[in-house]
Amino acid sequence: MAESNPTYSYLSYGARVSADSVQTLLEHALDSMATQAERPTPICIWGLHGIGKTELVRDLALARGCAFAYIAPAQFEEMGDLLGMPKISADPAKGEVTRFVAPEWVPRVPGPGILLLDDVNRADDRILRGLMQLFQNYELVSWSLPQQWLIVCTANPDGGDYSVTTLDEAMLTRMLHVTMEFDAQAWARWAERHGVDARGINFVLAYPELVNGRRTTPRSLVQFFNSLRPLDELRNHLGLVRLLGDAALDAETTQAFLSFVNLNLDRLPTPADILEAENFEAVARRLDRLVHEGDTKRLDVLSIVVTRLSNYLLTRTQDPTAAELANLQQFLLLDLLPNDLRLAMAQELTGSKRPGLMKLYAVPEIGQLLLRKM
Repeated sequence: MAESNPTYSYLSYGARVSADSVQTLLEHALDSMATQAERPTPICIWGLHGIGKTELVRDLALARGCAFAYIAPAQFEEMGDLLGMPKISADPAKGEVTRFVAPEWVPRVPGPGILLLDDVNRADDRILRGLMQLFQNYELVSWSLPQQWLIVCTANPDGGDYSVTTLDEAMLTRMLHVTMEFDAQAWARWAERHGVDARGINFVLAYPELVNGRRTTPRSLVQFFNSLRPLDELRNHLGLVRLLGDAALDAETTQAFLSFVNLNLDRLPTPADILEAENFEAVARRLDRLVHEGDTKRLDVLSIVVTRLSNYLLTRTQDPTAAELANLQQFLLLDLLPNDLRLAMAQELTGSKRPGLMKLYAVPEIGQLLLRKM
């Protein structure tokens, strides 16, 4: 299928979905291995560079306690890197025979595990042809992958400026395919879990349309945000911020980030500011000033704060304390908050079925709002 891009019509395969849906597909494949005798069909995740395909697979393996092995077939220069090296050994029935010894990267222990072939279509055509048997039978020459291992590939789309090898039909039909696209909400949840600079999360939620640029990708944005972490007050370092932005991002993105700082959007209350406030009224006044700065009510500011707060509550392991729950209730009941945002947030939090968040039903105004929409 073709993906939109100002210059190219990229060609990729499978449904175009967010990272959450890609993770659902991988989890289904891993779960199926436990109940089926057949080897699972390898999965190929297509997507633009820097979107987080590799990190998603690695993080999933870690979260599930799976073994994880990684190779980049583009680094293979000889078939021996893939097949292994021949070794003469004694066979009781045949005498001396030549067998291939598996390369170091081949997993030796039973799964569950994931073998990731990263940027598979950047490999030389000879290597790709050699991989066909691995995809079909989970084995090559005289070695095979242990049981309970899933093969996952990542690939950049064809038809553009990527230096990739076109996969033929015989290769394509040996895999299941899905195309991962950037989704700001899914990325923000990931960023919350991984401690990305709060100002960076706010920026992506404010300007999601800038993310899929030539140099502006989720990966380059995280690199940029990490470089800003030592700077407490960005307004005092705008020259350095521009320099760091131009080093990592498209010029349009850097300019948008500088505007973001000048509009004070880097100063939005964080989830911790809201939940841990000893005086919630002070937080409410701060938020009111930001929302009403300028001629119009900044509903986008409220949307960013609501998204951040919801993600923070849903991605951490512990339920809110009594004090945090009281502040959350006050936030949800702010007159400043439009009713549609209030309802969406309350539905998302209670929809998690977590006991601490289900207590929101006990707040009369919130409970009535939720029950009217059921």
